[in-house]
Amino acid sequence: MNDEFLFNNNPTPIWIYDKESLKFLNVNESAISKYGYSKSQFLQMQITDIYHVNYQFVFLENLSKNHNSLKFHDQCQHYCQDGSCIDVETVTHTIEYQGKNVHLVYVQDISKCKKIEIEPNILENEAIFHTFTEIIPVPLMISRLSDGLIVNANQKFFQAFCCASGEVINCPVADIYHDIAESHNLATELKKQGSLHNYEILLKRADGTKFWAIASLHPLTFNGEPAMLAVLSDITERKNTETQLKEQNKSATQTKDDFKAQVRDGIIVDTSGTNIRLPNGEIINIGQDITNRQQAEQALKTQLEREQLVRTVVQRIHQSLNLQDILNATVQEVRHLLQVERVIVYQFAPDMSGKVVAESVEAGWTPSLGVQIEDTCFQTGAGVEYYHGRKRAIANIYTAGLTDCHIQLLEQFEVKANLVVPILLEVGGDNTGACLWGLLVAHQCSSPREWEENQLDLLDQLSVTIAIAIQKSSMFQQAQTELVERQKAEKQLRSALVEKEILLKEVHHRVKNNLQIVSSLLQLQSLTLKDPEVIRVFQDSQNRIDSISLIHRNLYTSPNIGQLDVVDYIQSLATSILMSYQIGLERIDLETNIAAVSLNVDQAIACGLIINELISNSLKHAFPNEQKGTIIITLQNIKNYIEMSIQDNGVGIPNDLDWNNSSSLGLSLVYDLVTAQLEGSIILERNHGTAFTIQFPQLILQ
Repeated sequence: MNDEFLFNNNPTPIWIYDKESLKFLNVNESAISKYGYSKSQFLQMQITDIYHVNYQFVFLENLSKNHNSLKFHDQCQHYCQDGSCIDVETVTHTIEYQGKNVHLVYVQDISKCKKIEIEPNILENEAIFHTFTEIIPVPLMISRLSDGLIVNANQKFFQAFCCASGEVINCPVADIYHDIAESHNLATELKKQGSLHNYEILLKRADGTKFWAIASLHPLTFNGEPAMLAVLSDITERKNTETQLKEQNKSATQTKDDFKAQVRDGIIVDTSGTNIRLPNGEIINIGQDITNRQQAEQALKTQLEREQLVRTVVQRIHQSLNLQDILNATVQEVRHLLQVERVIVYQFAPDMSGKVVAESVEAGWTPSLGVQIEDTCFQTGAGVEYYHGRKRAIANIYTAGLTDCHIQLLEQFEVKANLVVPILLEVGGDNTGACLWGLLVAHQCSSPREWEENQLDLLDQLSVTIAIAIQKSSMFQQAQTELVERQKAEKQLRSALVEKEILLKEVHHRVKNNLQIVSSLLQLQSLTLKDPEVIRVFQDSQNRIDSISLIHRNLYTSPNIGQLDVVDYIQSLATSILMSYQIGLERIDLETNIAAVSLNVDQAIACGLIINELISNSLKHAFPNEQKGTIIITLQNIKNYIEMSIQDNGVGIPNDLDWNNSSSLGLSLVYDLVTAQLEGSIILERNHGTAFTIQFPQLILQ
C-alpha cells in the first residue's frame, strides 16, 4: 500500500496545489465527490476559484503570512460545482511533490456544527457599511435584533421607500411592512432557518404606497451587537404582471381551443375559441381576443429570463474572479436571450482607442474578436454621451444620424441595428465620479430591428454587474501582484540575511583566532620569565583575553548568529579559569545559576571580564593554605534589570580595605566596567565570605 493509494482512497477531501501559481496539482476521490468537479476540471483551476469571494483576500493574506510555515489552519467558505456554499476547516501542510515545495490540504466540512457569518466583519461598523454598500446598486438595511430598530441603510433603500434618513433610522423595522402579521410570519421562518433567501413580501413606503420585494436576510454583528442584514429587490412589476395574467386566465376558463393568430382588418391578433353544439346539431365557435393575455405571458417570461440571466452572471462573479471567464459567459447568455447575431464587450485604452475583449457570434457572421479595429471616432471626441451613462437603441444604423466613420466601422462587421450601453467604473479618492471602461454591445446583422425597452434595460443592468466584476477582479489581481512582490522581497531579504550571517561568522572567527594568537604569545613569553609576580601578571592578562575570545567562539559556532548562549559561555569561562590556576573541582566547588538572559556582545564582554577578575581574586586570596570552598555565580532578570552576583565562602575581604580606591588592577577594572560600560551599580557584602552583586539595565530592542 503506497502513498498514492492512501491519498486517493482517504475518506477526507484532500488536494495538493502549487504555492506559487496556486494551481491544483492533484485531488483525491473524496474531494471530487464533495465538490462536484471532475478531476480534469480541478486541474484547470486555481485554489482561489473555489473560495467564497469574501474569503479570497483573507486566504491570500494568510498564505503570505504562513508562506514558510510547515503547517497552518484556516476556516472559510468554499463553492461547490453546483454553486452551493459550504463552511470548511482546512489544515495545510508544506510537503515536497514532483520536485518542488507545495501545499497538501485536508478539508473538513463544518457546515453542520458552525455557522460562519456571511461577509465576516465586512459590515461590523458604520464607516465600513457606508464604504461597502454605497457601491451596491440594491437597497440594503441593518436592524438590531435586541429591539428591532433600523440602525443603518444605504441610499438605494431611502430611494426605494421614498424617505430621508431621519424618517427611518431608529424606527421599528415593522413599520416598513404593509401587513404586520406578515412580519411575524417572516420572523418565524427566520427563527427556523437562521437566514432567508428570495422571500417575497409586501412592503410600505413612507407615502403609504405599497410595493412587492424579494428579501434576503442574513445575521451579522454590527457595532458589536447582533443584527440582521436585509437585501431587497423590487419585483412589483413582475407581481402585477402575474396578477393580470391570473385574472385573464380566470376569465378564459371555458376556452377549449387557442388559435395562434387571426387576421382582422389586416392586424394579427391571438384568439381563443369555444365550440358550442346547438340543439339542431350545428356547431358554432365563440371566439375571444386574448392578445393582451398572450402579451402578459410573454412579458412575464421575458422578466423571468432577465432575472435568471442576472442571477447567472452574479453567481459566476461569486464563483470566480477571472474576468475573462465572466465576460465570455455574459456575452454568450445575452446573445441567446436577445436572439441577436453578435454580442461583444469593447474595452477602451487610455488614448480612447479600443479592442473587443469578449465576443459571442453566430456562425456565418464576421468575428470581431482579435481583429485590429481602426476606429478614430472616439479619439476625435465622438461618444461623449457615453461618459454620462447614456444608452442607445439603434433600429437602423442608416437612419440614426451616425457619423460616416461610425457607419463604416459597423458595415465592416455587417451590423444593421444595435444596442449600446456604457460600462462605467466608480472612481474614488479625490476624483470622485465614473470612468468609461468600455461598452456592452448587441449587434443585429441580418436586418434592421425595432428594439424593446426591456432589452435595453437588461443590457444596462448587466453593465452595472460587469463593472462590479471588473473592480473586484482588479482588486484580486492587485492582491496577487502584491503577494508575488512580497514573496520576491522576502526571498531577497532571506538571501541578504544569509550573506550577512556568513560575513558575521567569518568576522567572529577571525577575531577569535587573533585573540588566541595574542594569548599564545603571552603564554610563550611567560615561559621565559623567572619572577613569579611577573608570571602572575602575564597569566591574568592571558585569562582576560581568553574570556573575550570565548565570546567570539560562541557566536560564530551558534546556529543563530548574534544570539549568545549565556549559560554555556559562563560555565565554560569559569571552568577554564579554574584550569588555568590548576585547581580541580575536588577542592573548589563551582556552582552556577544562570538564566537565559539576553546580552549583546559589549555586555557579554564586560560580564566575562568581571567574572574573570572576581573568580581569579577568589582563587588567589579567599582560600589560603589549599583550603576547600565554594564559588557561586548567579545571573538573572529582575524586572527591567539584569542582576549578576559572584560570591565565595572564603576568608573574605578585610573590613579596612576600601576596594573602590584599591590599587589592585583587577578590582579597579571591575568597578570601571560596571559603572562606565554597563552603566550599573555594584554592592560588596562581607558576611561569611565575599559577595559582589551587580545590577545593570536590560537591553531593550526598539
